[in-house]
Amino acid sequence: MGLATIDPTRLVFIGGLHRSGTTALGRILADHPAISGFEGTGAKEDEGQHLQQSYLPAAAHGGPGRFARRRRAHLTEDLGDPALARESLLEAWTPHWDLSRPLLVEKSPPNLIMGRYLQAVFPGCSLIMILRHPVVVALSTKKWAKRQSLERLVEHWFIAHDILRADSEHLDRLHLVHYEHLIDQPDQTLRTIAEFIGVDTPLAADRVQSTRSDSYLDRWRDMADGSPLDRLAYRRIIARFGERAAAFGYDIEHPDKPPALTNRTR
Repeated sequence: MGLATIDPTRLVFIGGLHRSGTTALGRILADHPAISGFEGTGAKEDEGQHLQQSYLPAAAHGGPGRFARRRRAHLTEDLGDPALARESLLEAWTPHWDLSRPLLVEKSPPNLIMGRYLQAVFPGCSLIMILRHPVVVALSTKKWAKRQSLERLVEHWFIAHDILRADSEHLDRLHLVHYEHLIDQPDQTLRTIAEFIGVDTPLAADRVQSTRSDSYLDRWRDMADGSPLDRLAYRRIIARFGERAAAFGYDIEHPDKPPALTNRTR
């Protein structure tokens, strides 16, 4: 099958900040007999961003906890010739897909702020973005960004998701998923994803693990009564980001509280 004959509506892109559940969701989709994903590519987490040369990967913009701060990381329809980018990306990615399957999935964290670009390059493609509580994401990202304060990592979450929220007005096929809903209501959440991408048989929930956030929730609770610096950081994050978190359905002080907003499709 030639690259030019691949219908761009077959492509499904998964995005979300590092530690938000993109890998788990990508594997769940790729396990479905109608969907092909990347496996055994030799690239980190089998992410398409590392297999191509059409745009810079997140690492070039500072990596986890940093990349959304770089203006050049936010890709839109204004970046170059979409036909050339489509040819280049398909040349890089198609060797890693089973083209006999109807849907082709690619997951990379920076897709979160690249939806407009991906849509321009692959008109009619599907975009699935997964959100996870900003405090949990920040705490779990800290191991990769040790020199950054927790407050700064939480701020990065809002920078990235504010970009997504603004971009969503330009996106034709976007489905938002809360990681917490995937954990607490896997069958229902995966059913809405299956409906969005148009597969008739269920997506398996076998890879969903319900305890992945426990250690981060414990760490956040400990900060409330911890050292003076921990207590200060705890109070500052709640005061600074409480209202902004609520706009995304999250209670900043209580990461264990389910998101108020349901999964959304447009």
